[in-house]
Parts: sequence; C-alpha cells; structure tokens
Amino acid sequence: MDNYHRFKKISPTFFADVLPIEQVMGMEIRPLWPDMARIAGPACTVRCAPGDQLMLHAALYRAEPGSIIVVEAGDCRFAVSGGNVCAIAQQRGIAGFVIDGVIRDVAEVRESGFPVFARGISPKSGVKDVYLELNTAITCGGITVSPGDVIIADEEGIVAVPGSSQEAVLAAAEKRVAVDEATSLAEWRVRHQALIDHLLKQQGCAD
Repeated sequence: MDNYHRFKKISPTFFADVLPIEQVMGMEIRPLWPDMARIAGPACTVRCAPGDQLMLHAALYRAEPGSIIVVEAGDCRFAVSGGNVCAIAQQRGIAGFVIDGVIRDVAEVRESGFPVFARGISPKSGVKDVYLELNTAITCGGITVSPGDVIIADEEGIVAVPGSSQEAVLAAAEKRVAVDEATSLAEWRVRHQALIDHLLKQQGCAD
C-alpha cells in the first residue's frame, strides 16, 4: 500500500474515532519532546528480551525505508536505543521509533529531529545477547501490533490500523475530517447542544 502520505495528513484522533480501543496505544507511549512531527507508516515489529537490545539493532538494517520500528522492549530499566542508532535509522529513511520501553541520548536524538515515541529515558544501555524473530505480532502500549499495520503517531496519541482494514479505515477517517472541516463552531454547538439536551431527557432530566 502506497497511501501512507494520506495517513500522515490525518490526526490519530480521527482514526481513533473509527477504530476500536484495542487499536489505540496507552498514553504511557508518548513523544519524548514537544512539537515532534507526526509520523505514519507500516510497522516493522521487534521484540527484545528484557535488558537486551540486539533485535532493535538488527531491525535497523532490515526495516524498509519509510517504515516505523515498533518495539516490545520487555524492560524499562535499560535503554534499547541511543543517539547513534537513531542517527543510522534516520540515514536509512526509517520514519521513527515507537518503543514500549526507554532510550538514552535523548538530547542528541532531539537535536537530530528523529521522532521517538517511548515510555521514557534511562542512561543505562542494555546488552546484545538474545536473538528473537523479527516481524511477528508484538504488544506495544497495551495493544497488539502486527507487521505491516499502519502506525500513526503524534502528540495526540498513537493508533495501529490493521492491515486487513487499512483502506476502509482510511476512507472513514478522511470522511470524518471532511465533515469536521466543513462544520463551523457555531453549527457544531447547535448540534451538540441539541444532542446533549436529547440525551439528558432520555435519562429523565426535566430541565
């Protein structure tokens, strides 16, 4: 699918409106600094053993340009990535990292502008000992992410659009954007107030 630029135009909020909560990552996975650019692309999935970072480093040279490396780190004490790894990912055209875990050298990474969404920061690096298969279903931010799922991430949150429904979800999100852009705040308020009044009356509210 080559429509990733269309996904990138749309906030995760619109995708969340048309996806179940099982496709929305928990708020603990967040941008590591303000004003991080939105990223969108297919997931290259990585599972690391606790305290180990070998497989993220392996994915660095195997992920396709434009992809987002999504990591189940298994441990928040040890960083799975640092400044040099992020710099190489940026050189290779990787769109960004989404890590259920932590990184280090965040000042260096921030300066480079390479997008990283993670739980936080640790100065302690993990080891490189444990081989695990790349591109299998993983858990990141409390949801299942499969290889090729489209990840959309920005300051509003992170969603994963399953491969089997990407076209339908994209079309639904684009439709919601079009309706939102065509509706003034005054129009929205009239509809909103009428809806709330109706719902309250349904609940037995008399005023």
